[in-house]
Amino acid sequence: MASRKILFLILLPVFSVGAYLFVSWLTYRIGFPLDDAWIHLTYARNLAIRGEWAFIPGQPSAGSTSPLWSGLLALGFFLPYSPYLWVYLLGTVTLAVLAITGYVGFGLLWPRENDCWALFAGVLLILEWHLVWSAVSGMETLLFSLLVLLSLILIAAQWNHWGALGVLIGVSVWLRPDGLTLIFPALLLLGLAQLPYKKLLHSILRFGVGFISMALPYLLFNKLINGTWLPNTFYAKQAEYAIERTAPLFSRLGEQVMLPLVGVGICLIPGFMFICWKSIHNRDWPTLAGPIWAFGYLCMYALRLPVTYQHGRYVIPMMPVYFLWGLAGTALLIQMDSSVLWKRILSKVWLISTGIVLLLFWVLGARAYGRDVALIESEMVGSAQWAAKNIEPDALIAAHDIGALGYFGNHKLIDLAGLVSPDVVPFIRDEDRLAGYLDEQKASYLVTFPGWYPNLVILAEPVYKSNGIFSPLQGGENMVIYHWQGRP
Repeated sequence: MASRKILFLILLPVFSVGAYLFVSWLTYRIGFPLDDAWIHLTYARNLAIRGEWAFIPGQPSAGSTSPLWSGLLALGFFLPYSPYLWVYLLGTVTLAVLAITGYVGFGLLWPRENDCWALFAGVLLILEWHLVWSAVSGMETLLFSLLVLLSLILIAAQWNHWGALGVLIGVSVWLRPDGLTLIFPALLLLGLAQLPYKKLLHSILRFGVGFISMALPYLLFNKLINGTWLPNTFYAKQAEYAIERTAPLFSRLGEQVMLPLVGVGICLIPGFMFICWKSIHNRDWPTLAGPIWAFGYLCMYALRLPVTYQHGRYVIPMMPVYFLWGLAGTALLIQMDSSVLWKRILSKVWLISTGIVLLLFWVLGARAYGRDVALIESEMVGSAQWAAKNIEPDALIAAHDIGALGYFGNHKLIDLAGLVSPDVVPFIRDEDRLAGYLDEQKASYLVTFPGWYPNLVILAEPVYKSNGIFSPLQGGENMVIYHWQGRP
């Protein structure tokens, strides 16, 4: 019986991912909903074909936050239909493994509950629209989410293989530096384990050795390439959105908290609060480690990078944790004194309404994914393909979104977002200094949405404007390629 459920959880992601890709094709064409996906793919292609870690051939850089993901993508360039087939296959497999992890983890942590709840946990993770969107985004988000969920399930289950847990958390850092945050729930469990002194020291040592064996090479990798311990993207993003940190902290935190509630997450609030209360009441600190980490993760982004665009993609890794713990709490609530008639009726109403919300947002998520892909393809990719055909090969192009430009062209680039051009990070939002920098570097072209750099575009002459309909329909602009004139 369990093998049939596992098989079902393997096959359902194929349908879920396939439906999103089909909607994307119907909306415009197959592609990716983020220009950043093309950054990973450009690093991956250069690694596979040229054997170098660089966005611009011959110029090593730390512009990929996720070396492990870019490395995995590189394998796809040895397969047919690159890059699409391999990227979507990775996403589908990751979604299936995430669902199986949720199914097995639910049964491991809450074995008294009916096995149907564990199966529902897996199905929820497969159909939750943020997670399906991530599976076909071309980004590392879902794979990192899987390692986070697995780590916190093992911590909650009081898994005592500390060396292996350290290795797992260390590997997660290669996907996102955020993996460092998993050290804290692991150490919390160690501190509360009430082990004999010598055994505690040995456990800490094993965990530390396992973690350092994976994380230290990552730090050295960045230091060697970029001169900093963390990838350049870590600093560039915070500098670019520093203005967002001027908003009141409570407002920033509220915006982050709302992100996992857009969809079925709203139905899981009572269950999530209940399991937190129950864990505190029973002093079940290992189980509480998951919710503590999830809230701390939201706080971290509220403090350092309080952005919510692209469906909150930065905080998506905490969502499976919230969903699994929230569903467990809901199951506990529903099965408390279920003999009472009104409670049975209320539980059935909840189950039906939750299923409807899950499916409704799965459909809405597919539409959003289709529009997101259409925008990137019609604006960034379309402009990049025009530039590759019409701009002289030796021209220097300045752009904020460099992913598609790097993948489809072979021009030298100035990255106005600072990911592969760290020189601009100190004045990343200062258009006056950016203009001087472009003059100094002898830039030939500027590629941007006009509203992003209103003071730069008046110093340039438009030579191409995309005719995409999707950006204007979403309240945006068409991308323009300018011939950079510079200051008079």
